[in-house]
Amino acid sequence: MVDVGVVGAGAGAAALSYVVDGSHPSADLTVLEKSGGVCGRAATRRHGSLTYDYGANYLKSDDERVADLVRETLGEAGRVDVTEPIYTFDGDGTVSEGRDTDEHRWSYESGLTQIAKRLFSETDATVHRRTRVEAVRRLPETDQWELTDTDGRQWGPFDALALNPPAPQTAALLDGAEWEHPVRERLAAAATDVPYRTIWTAVLHYEFELDRPYYALINTDDDHDVGWIAREECKRGHVPDGESLLVVQASPGWSVDNYDGDPADNVAELAELTAAVVGDDRLTEPDWTDHQGWRYALPDAGVQSGPVASANEHGLYPVGDWVAGEARLHAALRNGLDVGERLAYAL
Repeated sequence: MVDVGVVGAGAGAAALSYVVDGSHPSADLTVLEKSGGVCGRAATRRHGSLTYDYGANYLKSDDERVADLVRETLGEAGRVDVTEPIYTFDGDGTVSEGRDTDEHRWSYESGLTQIAKRLFSETDATVHRRTRVEAVRRLPETDQWELTDTDGRQWGPFDALALNPPAPQTAALLDGAEWEHPVRERLAAAATDVPYRTIWTAVLHYEFELDRPYYALINTDDDHDVGWIAREECKRGHVPDGESLLVVQASPGWSVDNYDGDPADNVAELAELTAAVVGDDRLTEPDWTDHQGWRYALPDAGVQSGPVASANEHGLYPVGDWVAGEARLHAALRNGLDVGERLAYAL
């Protein structure tokens, strides 16, 4: 029997675990996730009768293999297809039609976290939540991997290790890893070089129905303090009839400038900006709000392939959208499938 360790329970890690478990049913997969949930930035929260995707807003269907995974493996139960179009707005806040495509935009009645939950449920992997890994060690006598969490518990040894955290957090683990090898240094440097956008998100609820012909608005010229406004009521089962729930993602520049600001002030400012773009002054006064800052939200480029390939030769497998080089949920899933196949083949 082989033992595989996975740091992080994001979409890429879930897809990787699904592939490895399918290829090696006797493999022992241990997933260590620092938060209380799974699926990374494809995150879902609930508040009373509300369900909302406050990070990634949907899964696109433009990758054929990922689309097949959704249709054939994850099942149709509870799946939601957002049919309303995406409009655009410019730096002046002028809204225009556009971005209406034939691609499916999927979520679930219970939110996007269903993707990772359903993939993990197809495996015998054990997911340990609220377990933050702080140290990685290569065992020279066996060429296996060992992990230590912040509570001092040791995990492993593992015959292969997958690293799913965002590139800067993966780089930090590698910088402190007990593994004296040039591959470690090259991979840590390559992960450090992956550029990221920071995103601060406000969630705004209203006890009235917002009548608009679009699901979401996206800023196309990067010249507005708001980058994205999505209507969660367009997703079946997310918002009760007669109510509205907006997920507002600030621009990277605004997010960096205000990341450590007072959350109430940030939410109020984003509500004002949203009201101006949508054209409804009522939106300045939500009756309930939530917020989330994503320090490492969206990678703007992928990691160099050479250091990743060299790490694979030592049983170390980075996985995620930053490895794929595309800040999209479907890219993270596709990368997880691809890396999972490489890992399974090497076992």
